[in-house]
Amino acid sequence: MLGFIISRLISMVLTIWAISLVAFAIIQLPPGDYLTTYVATLSASGDRVDPRVIEALREQYGLGQPFIVQYWKWVSGIVTAGDFGQSFEWGRPVTELIWGRLGNSILLEGLAVIVMWFVALPIGVYAAVNKYSLGDYLATIFGFLGLAIPNFLFALVLMYLGYAWFGVVMGGLFSPQFEGAHWSFARVLDFLSNAWAPVLVLATAGTAQLIRVMRANLLDELRKPYVTTARAKGLPEWRVILKYPVRVALNPLVSTIGWLLPTLVSSSVIVSVVMNLPTAGPMLLRSLTTQDMYLAGTLILLLGVLTVIGTLISDLILAWIDPRIRYGGE
Repeated sequence: MLGFIISRLISMVLTIWAISLVAFAIIQLPPGDYLTTYVATLSASGDRVDPRVIEALREQYGLGQPFIVQYWKWVSGIVTAGDFGQSFEWGRPVTELIWGRLGNSILLEGLAVIVMWFVALPIGVYAAVNKYSLGDYLATIFGFLGLAIPNFLFALVLMYLGYAWFGVVMGGLFSPQFEGAHWSFARVLDFLSNAWAPVLVLATAGTAQLIRVMRANLLDELRKPYVTTARAKGLPEWRVILKYPVRVALNPLVSTIGWLLPTLVSSSVIVSVVMNLPTAGPMLLRSLTTQDMYLAGTLILLLGVLTVIGTLISDLILAWIDPRIRYGGE
């Protein structure tokens, strides 16, 4: 098991380096750069920019340098000093811009993941054990609706119902008096009082998908001979189901941890715009639009790091819950 972890950590480092290279290359694929977009925006508003000013800015930001030089400057700054560069549009270091929003994203999407698992697992188990019952049909209907309704549409409907029926304006993660304040118990309570709506929106589609996956996997396991053998030995039904088939049916769900957080971050971009959430999604969308390469590249890199870390966690959990896939185990 230790050798497995070490090999995974080595591959993580190589994967993160490859992600940084690909992310930086993708940001520079569109024609032009940030200054091109900046000049086009000024021209559209009727303003004129001195070409000498643009050239001076290009030299200042290093945009005239070759790709490999720009990449090495960015990566070496990250490795040696934790410096992710400076945002062109904001004129501030990237680290000052992203950590607060990225922390809000991780906190929000982490709560959505917890809600998804706590709701989907018992419903999926119930639907599989009580196949073709009323509860199974209701879970199936909920699953189809959750997968069919876009998150941003559900957010709009929820905001309308909250305002029309209860006079509550849903939006943001904090009340005005807690914006920018230090974390405290009162701020946590304020966050929870505002975060339930976006968490509900983000968790709906994922919960519906996990219910369907859990139900299908458990139905396959319940038909296998080892379940019949466990019942023949006189084990209680709840123990037969929870100790054996449920444990095996969890494998595909655990393997989704690697892409679950990045998927939630990417799918929450429009939801964050609609509900005015101070998360990383709107900032990523804005940085891609303006070709703010250091800011966009950093956010894409961190999403890739989340994927790699999530994959490592899922591998370790799989090796823990299923002895058949333990590496080096006896």
